[in-house]
Amino acid sequence: MCFYVYMLISKGNKPVSYVGYTNNLKNRIKLHNSGKGAKFTRGRKWKLIYKEKFTSKNKAILREYYIKKNRTLRNKIKNENFNTASL
Repeated sequence: MCFYVYMLISKGNKPVSYVGYTNNLKNRIKLHNSGKGAKFTRGRKWKLIYKEKFTSKNKAILREYYIKKNRTLRNKIKNENFNTASL
């Protein structure tokens, strides 16, 4: 089984980012956009801007934590992968 670490960006005037991990990326994004994902993501529409694939859950959790806590890396990912004109 493989696991994914992903970053979403909200659609709207003041975009915010969200980082998470899952073993079913397509379904997880659908849950976020339907209001049934993480509490933070409810009430917003999301676009996938970044993903990484891992072979173990532990590695995915460690990478998710690292991205969440490292603002410099998080902003770099957002700036490299996010185009405001596409929203």
